[in-house]
Amino acid sequence: MAQALATVDKPQMAKTMGVGLLTLEDIMESLKRPLRDVRDNLPKPLLKKGLKHLEDLKKGDQLQGTIRNIVDFGAFVDCGVKTDGLVHISQLANRFVKHPLDVVKVGQIVDVYVMDVDLKRSRLQLTMLKENVGL
Repeated sequence: MAQALATVDKPQMAKTMGVGLLTLEDIMESLKRPLRDVRDNLPKPLLKKGLKHLEDLKKGDQLQGTIRNIVDFGAFVDCGVKTDGLVHISQLANRFVKHPLDVVKVGQIVDVYVMDVDLKRSRLQLTMLKENVGL
């Protein structure tokens, strides 16, 4: 694979694909190392002692976690339990947020509060706004 990629005319390929040269180089690097997840190099979350399962959490708990993934509707945070929690876009800041990337980035360590724990569906709803916890 590496030999085939070495022969590619990068500027022409980037133009054909409609992407920037840096993006094409990132794609090519990823092709050289399949199954590698760039998130593996991110800092690990600062975990709360004794926290291992969703059952250990309750509404209002303050946690620290690492942003693991960002989607149009919010950000997923690794808090040290099996399931990453979702911070909905409306819970990221005390202002209108057009896209989560305007507020957070992958790998960022954030303080979050538990809004709801749905054990039946294994979902964790989080907020970055302490006043929205409702305790």
